[in-house]
Amino acid sequence: MRIRIVDAFTDRPFTGNPAGVLLLDAFPDDARLQDVAREVNHAETAFAHRLPEGGEADWALRWFTPATEVALCGHATLATAHVLRTTGAHEGPVRFATRSGVLGAAPHEDGSITLDFPTAPLTRLEIPQDVAEALGAQPLAGFDTGPNVGDLLLELADERTVLGLAPDHRSLGHHARRGVIATARAEDPSRGYDFVSRCFFPNVGIDEDPVTGSAHTALAPYWSERLGRTDLTGLQASPRPGRVQTGLRGDRTLLTGRAVTVIEGALLV
Repeated sequence: MRIRIVDAFTDRPFTGNPAGVLLLDAFPDDARLQDVAREVNHAETAFAHRLPEGGEADWALRWFTPATEVALCGHATLATAHVLRTTGAHEGPVRFATRSGVLGAAPHEDGSITLDFPTAPLTRLEIPQDVAEALGAQPLAGFDTGPNVGDLLLELADERTVLGLAPDHRSLGHHARRGVIATARAEDPSRGYDFVSRCFFPNVGIDEDPVTGSAHTALAPYWSERLGRTDLTGLQASPRPGRVQTGLRGDRTLLTGRAVTVIEGALLV
């Protein structure tokens, strides 16, 4: 069984978000999938197998953190599409059957890949004071991001505040199903990005996720409304930063990025 480690939403090794990718003949039992994800020990490990021709999707796809299965993951989907393209396992656009419906991935001649994901619905919330205490900063606004994403989206005062966060991860976990997205408008758009974010997901075993595609299905509609443009670029400013190009298309959000394979080997058990 071949296993690959792919850095997603980057074109340089050792940056962006690493994901394990395994192409299978069929899914083994859930316990074995969880064991492999725990051994890989990255934010997500993706497992995919080919589906019969003629259906609504080409490959079945599941994602596991070291602690649990998740309903939606952007960077591991990008990593899987990258592996399918670079290994010749699938040519052209690919459709994935997932827990969040059918997701598309379209490769481009320049090496980038565009994902087609459902747009997260945003519901404004009153922010409890203990959220600010756990985060270490006072949010300007807070939103629930719906069942697929499962995060609390918080806008902060400025980019510098987002970059300086040192939250209490355990306390943050009490306020969302998965975790918290902290975001602010870019201080200087001439640097090539329109907004900045950081993502903290203690409830699925990830204190800070390097680059989160699924979070951008909520960030895209949020910042598109405020900035008056449907096509934006977000910088996720983790210790392994990466950029996500977003395109809001109504109830769908396009996420474009690159990926690079850094490790390839064999699973021996």
